[in-house]
Amino acid sequence: MNTKTDAVRERVDATRVDQVTETGLKNETRVAPPIIPIRSLGEHHREQILSHLLELDEHDRYLRFGFIAKDEHIARYVEGLNFEFDEVFGVTNRKLALIAVAHLAYSPDDRRRNCAEFGVSVAKGARGRGYGARLFERAAMDARNNGVSLMFIHALSENSAMLGIARKAGAVLERHGSETEAYLRLPPASLNSHMTEIVEDHYAQLDYRLKAQSKQFHNMLAAIKALHHSWPMGGTKRPD
Repeated sequence: MNTKTDAVRERVDATRVDQVTETGLKNETRVAPPIIPIRSLGEHHREQILSHLLELDEHDRYLRFGFIAKDEHIARYVEGLNFEFDEVFGVTNRKLALIAVAHLAYSPDDRRRNCAEFGVSVAKGARGRGYGARLFERAAMDARNNGVSLMFIHALSENSAMLGIARKAGAVLERHGSETEAYLRLPPASLNSHMTEIVEDHYAQLDYRLKAQSKQFHNMLAAIKALHHSWPMGGTKRPD
């Protein structure tokens, strides 16, 4: 037995994830993707969510809401978000601005408590980085940990990006003319799924605090620089 080779194999195996038993998203084993910090958003993020959605252009609003939502429609949608009942997740950039937001809506119908609907939007400049897919995975983990066995997406048939995420995750797609329903069966929650959610939450909080500290530091440097440039050249007088 080559113990060195076995040790290497163990380290390689530790970097892999079985998506059926761990995420319920696809029946294959693959190398885990880079971790994207995803925060659970609350009441105090309502204004940031609104700003993010208002920045979407007409076509993006059409794909996200199924119609060209006007500013007032978006404002009503954000005002109606129930953070106590549903889950809203977000990804922020270094300036702490939301660049991707996902809404996991749980069914208020007692007969459909095992169902949840997923919707997502990603800022135009932040696309192509896998944020939509990771938010989908994060929402699926939250759903299964809350007893949901079926997560679905109601999307326009032309929304290839959203439907592609669902299809890749293993969802069943049913097209009805201009609209498509995607259904993803979720496995029961496990100790690992609960622990993974806890770890990801802590990581996201740490990432946010580091970004906040970095932003404060850069703001302080900018203020000092601006103050320095405001001093008279060659003068000895300094502001009080």
